[in-house]
Amino acid sequence: MQVKDTAAIVTGGASGLGAATAATLIAQGAHVYALDLASAIDQAPGDERITYLPTDVTDEEQVREAVRVAAETLPLRTVVNCAGIGPSARILGRKGVHDLALYAKVVQVNLVGTFTVLAVAAEAIAQTEPLEHSQRGVVVNTASIAAFDGQIGQVAYASSKGGVVGMTLPAARDLAQHGIRVNTIAPGIVDTPMLATVSEEFRAGLAAGVPFPQRLATPEEYAQLVAMVIEHDYLNGETIRMDGALRMAPR
Repeated sequence: MQVKDTAAIVTGGASGLGAATAATLIAQGAHVYALDLASAIDQAPGDERITYLPTDVTDEEQVREAVRVAAETLPLRTVVNCAGIGPSARILGRKGVHDLALYAKVVQVNLVGTFTVLAVAAEAIAQTEPLEHSQRGVVVNTASIAAFDGQIGQVAYASSKGGVVGMTLPAARDLAQHGIRVNTIAPGIVDTPMLATVSEEFRAGLAAGVPFPQRLATPEEYAQLVAMVIEHDYLNGETIRMDGALRMAPR
């Protein structure tokens, strides 16, 4: 599927994986609607080719309004879900039991938020004119290798990302009749703004654990894989690890 002269939604589009994905889709001729929190958009580099829409992915009405705007002029064909949070806490820590509200929030943002955008956007994509082989669009979700190799302190994050992996195939099957493909990317350690505050020594230690290439991934490599998934019309219902063959140790 080609994205030129179509609309694309990228959640978490103001920074990191989302910003790199937005730039890649723009380069291919799409008009990108970047959904993110207002505070993140305020920090985003200005780009007149991107329409920034302040949106909390856990708020159904905000998501519906953002999708309405994105689908208003050009056919909405692409959705990439990058929005997410990743706080760390053990089930039993020094301060007692894992904060149950924090656990629920991580699942609400990473899993329920992803599903909300997927479902509401799919409704709009299903109303577009079909392309060759009745295809109408594609959704790419973001999981993590923590879905498979969750470390100590990642129980909430791993739960949420495991849910994203688990819904990939049934979502693809549900939406097949509408010509909408659904795939998921599970990145390993990516050099995003979340790692910007750690020391070079710590970063080097993370990179050393990757079999090959022995470095951190870049957001641009994630975006490159998104573009490949969009273009490959027979790729559907799959979760693709992008991790340099890394399998995370317990800690």
